[in-house]
Amino acid sequence: MKTALHWYEPDKGWESDKGQAGDGPDTLVLVFGSLPQAQLQDALGVLHAEYPNSLFMGCSTAGNIVDVRFLEQGLVALAVEFEHSSLILNCLRKTPEDDSLSVGGKLAESLAGCEDLNSVFVLSEGLHINASQLVQGFNQVFRGRIPVTGGLAGDGTRFQSTWVMQQGEIFDDMICALGISGRRFGMAYGSRGGWDVLGPERLVTRSEENVLYELDGQPALGLYKRYLGERASELPASGMLFPLALKAEGEEDEPRVRTILGMDEAQQSITFAGDIPQGGLVQLMRANFDRLIDGAEDAASSMDLASYAGGPLCCIAISCVGRRLVLGPRVEEEIEAVRERLPAETRQIGFYSYGELSPLSSGLCDLHNQTMTLTLWWEY
Repeated sequence: MKTALHWYEPDKGWESDKGQAGDGPDTLVLVFGSLPQAQLQDALGVLHAEYPNSLFMGCSTAGNIVDVRFLEQGLVALAVEFEHSSLILNCLRKTPEDDSLSVGGKLAESLAGCEDLNSVFVLSEGLHINASQLVQGFNQVFRGRIPVTGGLAGDGTRFQSTWVMQQGEIFDDMICALGISGRRFGMAYGSRGGWDVLGPERLVTRSEENVLYELDGQPALGLYKRYLGERASELPASGMLFPLALKAEGEEDEPRVRTILGMDEAQQSITFAGDIPQGGLVQLMRANFDRLIDGAEDAASSMDLASYAGGPLCCIAISCVGRRLVLGPRVEEEIEAVRERLPAETRQIGFYSYGELSPLSSGLCDLHNQTMTLTLWWEY
């Protein structure tokens, strides 16, 4: 494996760490960015000219990560030349008639027949997908045997339009899945939060997919507002700072986190970025600066690197836009916390997202919000 980092800032143009990745069909160029369309196309054109025969995959963001830096505006790119692994990139555009479950299932089926498939990395548009159902589609095919990681595209704090890139084209309704195959490919993953719980656990007594209607038999929105107090007038934006911890009865994993996307005053309901299963237990959460940074460090420390024996290693760090808003000027501290826990040869790239995808302890993938989620790749 050979790697190269590139980054683009509007006032500086492209810069590089002068890595050694070459151009070819087994080179992947991952691109994450937040730029106006006119600048985006020009900047991508320069990158494509450098890697004309390589595989391109990427998405829009709510902020970008390159090494230990945070770039609010610009592009970051990681070129990875695989020497012992093969790549296949399959993408689907989601129409209003498509359900998210079937999209995930179709993408998984398109990769399931790949010999020595070791890992699947997914990037999805971030506004019109039910990501809980999307990953369920992958789980129905892979059944936890193949690790699925990735994230949802972002649009800063605007929540208006996201894009996913397939080769040189960008689409606002695209989901892409990259399969990596080979007997000398290694990967690891980790995901942690770091939020403090607030108040008692409450039972989800009425919900439908990602819409929550009642907690303990009470209207969900009214109960949520009582906890937020003065911050309730700032909903739905303030909901980023007060997500829900979700845990099904009998689960041993760290609770999944769900971020609010919208609310309905008439129905007193709250819409979240992922499903809120009826019968589950939820607890309100609030930010703790130090624990968020500790959570990022724990995500890096939790990964299994037993088969890593040295050499180039890629880290794809996907953190939630809500964490970025809470950390503010301290945002680079969580990026540094991850990098410091990884081997010196690591190339780190990433973005701030509208949702993170990573397996639970069962091996089944799930949607996470407000987490730092890491994917590592290497060859041996």
